[in-house]
Formats: sequence, structure tokens, C-alpha cells
Amino acid sequence: MKKICMLFFSFLFCFVSVLGKNPEREFRGVWIATVDNINWPSKPGLSIEEQKQEYIDIVEQIKELNMNAIIMQVRPTADRFYAKSSKEPWSRYITGESGKNPGYDPLEFFIEEAHKRNLEFHAWFNPYRITLKKGEEIPENHIAKKNPSWVIEYDKKFYYDPGNPKAREFTEDVIIDVVKNYDIDGVHMDDYFYPYPVLDKNKKVVSFGDNKSYKKYGNGLKLEDWRRKNTDIFVKELSQKIKQVKPYVKFGISPFGVWRNDDKDPTGSKTRAGAENYDTLYADTRTWIKNEWIDYIVPQIYWDFNLKVAQYDILVDWWINEVKGSNVNLYVGHAAYKMGGTKAWRNENELIKQIKFNRETGNVQGSVFFGFDKIQNNTLNIKNNLLEKVYSNKILPSTTPWIDTVPPRPITELSGKKIKDGVIITWSDFSKNYTDYYAIYRSTNKNFSELDSKYLIATVKKKYGMEYTDKEIKSGETYYYKVSPVDKVHNQGKAVQELILNF
Repeated sequence: MKKICMLFFSFLFCFVSVLGKNPEREFRGVWIATVDNINWPSKPGLSIEEQKQEYIDIVEQIKELNMNAIIMQVRPTADRFYAKSSKEPWSRYITGESGKNPGYDPLEFFIEEAHKRNLEFHAWFNPYRITLKKGEEIPENHIAKKNPSWVIEYDKKFYYDPGNPKAREFTEDVIIDVVKNYDIDGVHMDDYFYPYPVLDKNKKVVSFGDNKSYKKYGNGLKLEDWRRKNTDIFVKELSQKIKQVKPYVKFGISPFGVWRNDDKDPTGSKTRAGAENYDTLYADTRTWIKNEWIDYIVPQIYWDFNLKVAQYDILVDWWINEVKGSNVNLYVGHAAYKMGGTKAWRNENELIKQIKFNRETGNVQGSVFFGFDKIQNNTLNIKNNLLEKVYSNKILPSTTPWIDTVPPRPITELSGKKIKDGVIITWSDFSKNYTDYYAIYRSTNKNFSELDSKYLIATVKKKYGMEYTDKEIKSGETYYYKVSPVDKVHNQGKAVQELILNF
């Protein structure tokens, strides 16, 4: 986003960063899985209204927990949850039948309802998986059926071959279609590039079966190096294409929590995990960070503080060191799905301790939770603990200064009108300002900073109007309000006006 600094009220509001005064930002996200109807919809074949209501219930809960982002799976098995691309069939997880039109555009609805609540919406794609379960057939109307050379069968499941350039480019194009046609805030992937290996009856790893493409495209590289190169090419090319289309759309990946154990590489983590990104999944996360092909990374550190083979704090510290000095934000992926399981996860404060540890380091910029059903069901009081112990206040997401640093110009004409049960605050903005949303702050003390999240009471998307109704007031108090404009990558403009209301 290129912006021009403007002169306003005789002051030049051109900031390198407004966050220097207060680093209190945090990405708070939740993964919502659609594969096999894990989180949404609860089962295939629901009516449109039932599907929509289930999703609204999800985003309402995310908002109520003072989170600010949803990561929604929109392409779980080389299928689609969106209308504005027809390269692959509609997902059977919506209707129960592959290719059947659900009668509306789910992705458009997802984004609209998320943005109404000013939640960031990250579209989550699985790049290479075609079928989920053993023995499941590729749908007859699928492009993979027409291009068998793109496909590898492994453990009775089907995948696009990451080593086949046409299959790789096809996946990139599918994702870019979504970037072009939808108002998403991010493109997201998890840990599935090459599949996790399976063992035969003799406990030996079954070959993935990419010998043909390796022979054709290997160019003398060792098989393992060639596979890693294929993943690197995909990440690099997709990153470049996203930024060419919409530079402000963030690209993030959530890899397995261990890059390499230090018995394989002295620069790896002091762990003994059974799987590793580099050696097992052919995903060299270090290269992605070093080359800054991604805007954020969310390692799945799905272990507790007492698990010696993969200890939570040791891994967080390792990942902090990996992103140090780079233009890549570090968020941690947390195992909400484990709550109530083994001894460590029967401690209702396990996740709370992890979040507090992240904050104490000063270098982790947020958290993402997998296992939304546990949160929905308030397993081990998780919902209450989040709200009371770590997410008691609203907060703006982390910035990405390598994308853009210039904030919007301040708002004008801030005013308030008392109503029976509160006050309506209104304001104006310049038509060509770069505002995406507004942050509304309130205090009973006159001298307060709009950069301090403890005073943040709401955020309002610009497209839904420039007003906010505050009903959380008490008789006999004097309230001070400020409204700051914020752009798409969360650069915050200055609040130059203050509204004072007596009740």
C-alpha cells in the first residue's frame, strides 16, 4: 500500500510507526476446520440458514472472547467453499455430495460476517491433499481425474505431486483466484505439504512414490533435497503472486512444531520429536523465514511444559531465535484440542501458562488455537479462563511494518448524543483516507493514551458506518472518548480529537 503523507490541521502526520510508544498488540486467532466436518458445518446437508447460523455462532464466540482473527479452512481436499472459481468441485463437506452447488457463496458469507465483527479473515488452504481417507475415490468431475500424471497414491490416499510443476502451479493459481476475488486478510497453510510418512508391516517407511517426477525434474539433487526444493519453490512463488495481486494480504504458514532435533543438527531444538519439518515433511521453515517469503509463522507447539522430548518453553525459545531480526511475525499454535486429555492437559491452566510465558518473552506476537470445539464446550473452564486471565481486554492485532508503515489521517467531527441507555458516538472521515476500521477508546481519566489497549472498548469496520453505541456507562461519571483510524495492516492513526460526556 503506497500512501502519501498529508498535511492536516497544520501538523504533518507521517509516522514510521505509532507502536513505538506502546507495543501492546497481539494476534489472537482460532482455526476453524471444515475437513470431515470437524468444526463447520457440523454435518453435511444442513439448510443454508442452519449453516449460516452455525457460522455466526462461531464468530460471535470468537468476538466475545476478545479474539481478533479467524483462520477458516476453505480448501480442505482439493475442493472449494467458494463460488468465484470453478477449477475444482464444490466440497462434499457442505452438501454431502462433491460438486453440488450449496446455493450460496460460503466464503463470501464467512468474510462478511467476520468483518462485521472486525475479525481478520485468513483463508486456510491445504495445497496437495485430494482425498482424506483410505479407499476414498477422486470425484469423477475432478481435474485430478483428467490429469493422472499430477497424482500420487500413498497409503490408499491421493495427493497432488509437489514435484510436478504443473500440479504445483495449478494449486498456486487456485489460491490466487481467491486472493483476487475475495476480501481476505490472509492466506494460510498448515503442516501438510508432503504427507506424514507411513510405515509398512516391518516398520519401514513406505516410499512416497514420486520416482517418475524425481527422475524427470531432480537435476542431480538428492531425493530429500529435491523434495525440500519443491516445497521452497511453492512457498516462494505463491508469496510473490499474492504480493503482486494484493500486497496487504498476509501470507502465513503453521508448520509442525519442530524444525530439526539437535541430534540431527546442532542448530536445531533440544528435542527428540518423532517427526521433523526438515527431514520428515521436507519443509525447511528456516529458509522461508530467512528469505521472508512469509509474513507470519505459527509453529504448532502442541506440547506441555513437562514433556521432555518436546518441551513447550524450549521450543518457544527456539522459534523466537529463528525469527529474530526478520520481517516475520511469530505466533504460537496451541493445542486446545488436548484439554482434558493426559495429566498435563487436565490442568485447566496449561494453556493460560503458555500464553503468559509467550508474553513474558516479549517476542511472541500472538496465539492461535486448534480445537475450537473444546472452547465452544468450555472444556475445563477454558472459555472463562481465557477471558478472566489473559483476554480480559480487547486488543488490536500485530502490525507488519515491512508491508506498510504509514497510518491513516485522523478522523474529524467527533461528537456524541445521549440516548436512553447510553450514547451514540459519530465521526467523519476523508473519502480517500486509507482507513479500514476505527478503534474506539474510553476512559474516566482525561489524560489517557489511545495506544493503550486497556481503554479499547470496540472496533468498527469503516464499510459499516462511522458510529458506535456505547451502553456500558454509569450514572454520575464523566467519560472521555477517542477514535483512531486504522488501516488494513493495523497502522493506527492519531486521535486528535477528544469527546467529553457527563452522565
